[in-house]
Amino acid sequence: MAEQVTSARATAKTVRIAARKVRLVVDLIRGKNVAEAAAILDFTPRGASPVVSKVLKSAVANAENNFDLDSENLFVSEAYVNEGATLKRFRPRAKGSASPINKRTSHITIVVSEKEEG
Repeated sequence: MAEQVTSARATAKTVRIAARKVRLVVDLIRGKNVAEAAAILDFTPRGASPVVSKVLKSAVANAENNFDLDSENLFVSEAYVNEGATLKRFRPRAKGSASPINKRTSHITIVVSEKEEG
């Protein structure tokens, strides 16, 4: 018997925040229902919070529009952050030398699923 799709995902790619900083925020909402996760993100004082909140809203909108799921029954089933491309820059230092600066990026993925009743 074929399993019905009860999850929707959203991804933000090449976000200019280091993956380890975004993971601190994403760990707060994993497993929570959508309303609670949105409230947590609104009051978390981290730079990655608005970006993660935007991805969460996008995942909920995908669930409602593409799969006709009810947003009241959704929870964050998966949330993970992968490293993106690193922008390599150089800063001038003393005596004509230079030191490297890595501007790291990340890919944020959030999957929302419907709660199974029973």
